Amino acid sequence: MDVDEGNLNVMKTSIPKADEIARAWHLVDAADRPVGRLAAELAAILRGKHKPDYTPHMDMGDFVVVINARKAKLTGAKETQKIYKDFSGYPSGLKLHTAAEIRRKHPERLIQQAVRGMLPKNHLARQQIRRLKIYPDAEHPHEAQRPQALNIGA
Repeated sequence: MDVDEGNLNVMKTSIPKADEIARAWHLVDAADRPVGRLAAELAAILRGKHKPDYTPHMDMGDFVVVINARKAKLTGAKETQKIYKDFSGYPSGLKLHTAAEIRRKHPERLIQQAVRGMLPKNHLARQQIRRLKIYPDAEHPHEAQRPQALNIGA
């Protein structure tokens, strides 16, 4: 079959190079937001799925600054019934903590562990989770990057 090159409408897929990826900074307020729904949105932003040139095998995501992690909401009875496991690797090194204990000592870990669980289990996820900055209160040291307020899940 003879194909005329001039009349053939060929679509090309472009894959961005690593130095062409533009990373924006987003600011998310976690106050009164359910942790799981917030974590799903944050994982998508960290992976770069909100960008039109998303490529699954490349690290396309943006930086995310989460404030007011202490005020994030757990639905139902998760505050007292949800158990977090901490294993040191030694015999009898398993420690169990409730979500209320975690919130009291390290409130940012509730969101961080939820987001980590929603990222793929590979080297890309290790790079992507580093761009997640979580703070228990409204103050954060990233004003110089001018993060844009992102209203997700509202």
